[in-house]
Amino acid sequence: MSIVENATQLAHGALQAVMKKAVELAPDSWMPGGVPDPLIAHKHGLVGTQVSRLDGPLKVTGAARFAAEFPLEDLVYAALAYSTIPKGRIATLDVAAAEALPGVVLVMTYKTAPRLNPTPVMMTAPKAVGGDRLPVMQDDRIHWNGEPVAVVLAQTQEQADHAASLIVVTYETEIAMTRFEDAKADRKNASFMGAPMLLEIGDAETALAAAPHSVDRTYRTPRHNHNPIELHGATLVWQGDDLILHDASQCVAHVAWTLAQVFGIDEAQVHVTSPYVGGGFGSKTLWNHQILAAAAAKLAGRPVRIMLSREGVYRMVGGRTLTEQRVAIGAQADGHFDALIHTGVVAMTSHNNMPEPFILPTRSAYAAGSFLLNVKAVELDMLANTFMRAPGESVGTFALESAVDELAAQLGVDPIALRETNEPETNPTTGTPFSSRNIVAAYRSGAERFGWDKRSATPGTRREGEWLVGMGCATATYPYYRMPGGAARLTLTKDGHATVEIAAHEMGMGTATTHTMVLAERLGLPMDKVSFLYGDSKMPGTVMAGGSQQTASIGAAVIAAQTALFTELLKLAGNDSPLAGLKPSEVGGYEGGLCKLDDPSACESYVSILSRAQRDAVSVEAAGSAPLETQHWSMHSYGAMFAEVRVNTVTGEVRVSRFLGSFDCGKILNPKTATSQFRGGIIMGLGMALMEETQFDERTGRVMNPSLAEYHVPVHMDVPEIEVIWTDIADPHAPMGAHGIGEIGITGVAAAVANAVFNATGKRVRDLPITLDKLM
Repeated sequence: MSIVENATQLAHGALQAVMKKAVELAPDSWMPGGVPDPLIAHKHGLVGTQVSRLDGPLKVTGAARFAAEFPLEDLVYAALAYSTIPKGRIATLDVAAAEALPGVVLVMTYKTAPRLNPTPVMMTAPKAVGGDRLPVMQDDRIHWNGEPVAVVLAQTQEQADHAASLIVVTYETEIAMTRFEDAKADRKNASFMGAPMLLEIGDAETALAAAPHSVDRTYRTPRHNHNPIELHGATLVWQGDDLILHDASQCVAHVAWTLAQVFGIDEAQVHVTSPYVGGGFGSKTLWNHQILAAAAAKLAGRPVRIMLSREGVYRMVGGRTLTEQRVAIGAQADGHFDALIHTGVVAMTSHNNMPEPFILPTRSAYAAGSFLLNVKAVELDMLANTFMRAPGESVGTFALESAVDELAAQLGVDPIALRETNEPETNPTTGTPFSSRNIVAAYRSGAERFGWDKRSATPGTRREGEWLVGMGCATATYPYYRMPGGAARLTLTKDGHATVEIAAHEMGMGTATTHTMVLAERLGLPMDKVSFLYGDSKMPGTVMAGGSQQTASIGAAVIAAQTALFTELLKLAGNDSPLAGLKPSEVGGYEGGLCKLDDPSACESYVSILSRAQRDAVSVEAAGSAPLETQHWSMHSYGAMFAEVRVNTVTGEVRVSRFLGSFDCGKILNPKTATSQFRGGIIMGLGMALMEETQFDERTGRVMNPSLAEYHVPVHMDVPEIEVIWTDIADPHAPMGAHGIGEIGITGVAAAVANAVFNATGKRVRDLPITLDKLM
């Protein structure tokens, strides 16, 4: 880096620091959320009621069309061949047998692929969403074991798969770094989302050494792979120089922009749709399969459908990397923390920047006299890892909450009481006030409902036949995010029907249903008079379904669009209306029209306003405000997780017999879909606790269990009755008063299970998953 570049970066960093401090110190009223969303005060509307998913009938009848189900004329099917070495060059590539098969239309390799630009990798630009920055089939280089080396297009999927199996490749291998222990000698400080992970407050090591009570442990979590029910698929076609892509995506606008950069065309020439997604969890961004299918379609001049096999997902789509974490806590006899240390190392690659930021929950969970937090990373020759449900928090809470439980056992105090003792008044590492924090209330209601008072304080003392029974708890936390780029188009027709359009996503969480409810309540319309359109890059906004922030981003955009709509309606109403002279902030939607907030008798229906103005419709488009609230307040979702486990004294088998999640996530907009979200996250957490583990062969850099037969996830017999409760206390500074709920469910679960296993057996497992061999 040159002196000029270094000086520029330092100046930019200094400017950001000044702006951040200015936002922190600004009056609340200057911030988004400084005035509570009026929707929070609605007590008898749609919000907070149980509403079944609007897309439910479409899905159960098969009418919902997913990415690999779009019919196109003259369609061909794609299959991929994958490399079998972690690093080197292709020496020979024999595709003759594949090309000779009946039905084969094209075999594309690096020798015949169109020239493509490098893929903009995630977080390097506002709309960049590539999984890695490597050239896609542009040369003979191999960067990881599983990198695609050929694409086959054929008349049927079976023909394409068979042809791909006949491709013969030989390699010139190079020395690869695939062993984690070997790479640890060259560990470096990591950054996440452009920010350094190192945080030091006071001298934590000295405080730890001086503390009368302490724990200092190492915890490990393995690699995890993505396994959405819907495999990664796309159906696409070129129309001249324009690309139409029906994708399984959680970021349609980002994919459109990134593909445009790869193919060197204008963003407007790429049209991405994604009406339904069968699970994403961070994996359904832009990977090589969409790029390769588009390149092959351009060569063949025909539409292409590609759907990765389950093995293909493991070979090409990044997952969660392994972690090795040290958590050390020094405390006084009364339990107050003098020192809190959370450091460790993770593996990543040189071709993207996605360390697992496991220290994130520790930044705000507990008060302490001093902190030392840091993530170091090593680079391996492997598939680039990526975001996976609750990146950082899910594995970070396992280590942190296990250590808190170990300290409670050492002090001889109740684990919940120790957590309450160290409850912070403000964010302990930034000093910013919490926007809303009711985790103590969540713990108390959860403990009462779960029967925590029946827990034996002495491990290994409760027995039922050959089963030892124990209880454990853990804190769950996940930040409130609202990313820039939220925008919406809102149209109201003369018959009183409202439609909102936003490039958002439905991945199974009930987005369309919830926001139909919210818009109906904002406008004072019944739900059947409201349509929520989404999943199309031609719509406004660059909203990503990730970081549990989509609801907030949509909410802020709809608030802006509603204000713009009311402004236009008041202009159209004119001086002959009961609303004459009112400002948009002085009116609200009620029973199909606009009414003065403090005098509901001053009303005019939408139909009347548009009819008098001789307008068929009024349409507005607006963007949400910059998400400054996230710097002014410390904003998080919280949960208190309770597990009861049974451990067999003969086999070592672990069974979770009961689980309860008590959540503090602001206002719950739709209890029916929210309950499903919470339970789904908890089930994923049970998998992390007891069975999920990617078997990575460090000799060859190859994933050895790329199927659901060998990579185990929870099935019905593994999942107990899961009870979900919540505080339902609205955050006055968030749109709708709501926090994200998509990722909070998985956090804290593994720790709660591990702590329950200790309570049942007296054995502490610090290395996930908790398999029977670790308890025998």
